[in-house]
Amino acid sequence: MDSEESRVVVPRNFRLLEELERGEKGIGDGTVSYGMDDADDIYMCSWTGTIIGPQNTVHEGRIYQLKLFCDKDYPDKPPAVRFQTRINMTCVNQETGMVEPGLFPMLTNWQREYTMEDILLTLKKEMSAPQNRKLHQPPEGSDDQRMEQKDLAQRCAIL
Repeated sequence: MDSEESRVVVPRNFRLLEELERGEKGIGDGTVSYGMDDADDIYMCSWTGTIIGPQNTVHEGRIYQLKLFCDKDYPDKPPAVRFQTRINMTCVNQETGMVEPGLFPMLTNWQREYTMEDILLTLKKEMSAPQNRKLHQPPEGSDDQRMEQKDLAQRCAIL
């Protein structure tokens, strides 16, 4: 028998259905959540995430909304991640709200086993990192609406 481990590759839609089910059940202590933007999105491209800022940081008690876009290559390639709520973090583009893959190691070193939950939890952990925990933040309630849900749906339809 071959000594290499045979690996089953779960198809994209099955993987996303698993993530949806897990997201709907709730995660850990409730400070991170995620789900689909539109239940009618049969391609399961557009997702919304929420992170409640970690204690003992400038983010404490703040609620951050994010958009995650899983194109046809997910989970082989990471989703695009964008903060809708304005935030000052070293890995986030201040003009667009996009999490910059080159500045966020999880996206740079993406592995198929990673999930949207992992991304949200790692971003929350990054909020507590020394370089981010005390950064001045935009006023609360300064949500950014540059990328509307319809824009994400259009991107998904192109796939």
